[in-house]
Amino acid sequence: MAATVQTNSTEISPDINTTPLIDVMLVLLTLLIMTLPMQTHAIKIDTGPSDPAPPLPTVVDLAVQWDGTTSWNGVAVDRKTLDAYLADAARKSPQPAIVIKADRLVKYDAVARVLSDANRAGETHIGFDQTDVANQ
Repeated sequence: MAATVQTNSTEISPDINTTPLIDVMLVLLTLLIMTLPMQTHAIKIDTGPSDPAPPLPTVVDLAVQWDGTTSWNGVAVDRKTLDAYLADAARKSPQPAIVIKADRLVKYDAVARVLSDANRAGETHIGFDQTDVANQ
């Protein structure tokens, strides 16, 4: 691939014959163009119906203090009122998510009583919060 050319002076200057390199590059470029798929087709995307999304369920904070008293969204309630709130929440569609925040010193019996009341009312969306009620 190399050739030497002698000029008028006595020095010999090496030159590289680039014609084969250009030929190889043109062949590779032609193969690349031929193997690429044609980008003429359109992509159809189904975005679904344009109906609005259903409303998100509300979240109710149900706190159980260390002495067994309960509060519904920060308002202290007795057991009879709690049963009425739970029955009203169970009738709603969609049911609100009830998050029980139990104090770390509360007895298990108080939390179990709240859970059984919610179950008896028909509430199905019940969860627990890990934070301590006394630290809030």
